[in-house]
Amino acid sequence: MKKSNLISLLMASTFVAGTAAAEDVTLTIESWRNDDLAIWQDKIIPAFEAAHPGIKLNFTPSAPAEYNAVLNSKLDAGSAGDIITCRPFDASLALFEAGHLADITAIEGMGNFSAVSKSGWSTDDASVQFCVPMASVIHGFIYNKDAFAEVGVDVPKTEEEFFAVLDAFKEDGNYIPMAMGTNDQWEAATMGYNNIGPNYWKGEEGRLALLSGEQSLTDEAWVAPYRQLARWGEYLGDGFEAQTYPDSQNIFTLGRAAIYPAGSWEVSGFNALVDFEMGAFYPPVQAAGDTCYISDHTDIGIGMNAATEHAEEAKIFLNWVGSSEFATIFANALPGFFPLSDAPVTLEDPLAQEFISWRGECESSIRSTYQILSRGTPNLENDTWNASVAVIKGEESPEDAGARLQAGLSSWYEPQQ
Repeated sequence: MKKSNLISLLMASTFVAGTAAAEDVTLTIESWRNDDLAIWQDKIIPAFEAAHPGIKLNFTPSAPAEYNAVLNSKLDAGSAGDIITCRPFDASLALFEAGHLADITAIEGMGNFSAVSKSGWSTDDASVQFCVPMASVIHGFIYNKDAFAEVGVDVPKTEEEFFAVLDAFKEDGNYIPMAMGTNDQWEAATMGYNNIGPNYWKGEEGRLALLSGEQSLTDEAWVAPYRQLARWGEYLGDGFEAQTYPDSQNIFTLGRAAIYPAGSWEVSGFNALVDFEMGAFYPPVQAAGDTCYISDHTDIGIGMNAATEHAEEAKIFLNWVGSSEFATIFANALPGFFPLSDAPVTLEDPLAQEFISWRGECESSIRSTYQILSRGTPNLENDTWNASVAVIKGEESPEDAGARLQAGLSSWYEPQQ
């Protein structure tokens, strides 16, 4: 071979190699979950890159409290990453309406999610989706199995059985029947009203009827959960009125309480703190044979920056987020944060598996106040906090609470006028 031909061949091969390297695309991911950094670096990113050569991922989280401000500044400056981690409902809807999040309704992976799963990242009419649902949290009750065995009670299935168990622990006297305080307010609504409520208003059926104006907060289905909460106060232990959320966590994990009204996000933290076996049960139904409903609340999604220069690669990644592979990695790395896709998942943590198993027994819904109904003044979510606390403390009747919240909602929300 002539020297000139050899040089040409070497130059050509170098050009081809350089072109291949240049074709590697790096997608930068914005997120507020800085506590997830090691999970992304050690598990999620290696799995994706192994299956998708030529696409690299760079996970760049901000501090949670600063995320919204930092992200908005980056988006306005044109320096935000290709992939945007999405909080549910209005914060992300505002980003979509401002043109910052792309319409991803048509990507193949969105077909793996139910309408309930997509509701946190859809337009009000559900016609457009702008983030792929990543995970939800499920509400119910975590309990001390050792305490249940000691007192000789079984997991309650009905409301009557639930209060019988609480009475048994109150009579025994060795355990606070249930650990929850009212000082921080949000627990009373989140782990109280919106935990047990779906069994009364029949999950999505009632929530959507409230949105449309077909039902109101003075209807029996919406007042009845407050009647149950009004009975909780006598089982929460002395001084529950001043008890904070961390206080309640400590009381349960130290083995001083039998039951903890919970969100599944507690799973990994509690696993590291308790020296007893835990179990979980879904909110007991009103009567044997009733359909059970759970709050399976949309928590985190992920979307595409509308200004990305790598839209095709971003769509490949978002489709992968809807896969069984991603769901299994994410769910086992973060027990208690559950994939929202229909893809099959096997969980290694027994307590997390107990929570997610309820999807096969009960109908899923989301918190009643989170979509649309807390945009006005007064804010229905905040009003539900203080109403739940007032009812538990005996400072407001269930009927008065419902009437007050309805008056506030109807003052600004047209379908309720």
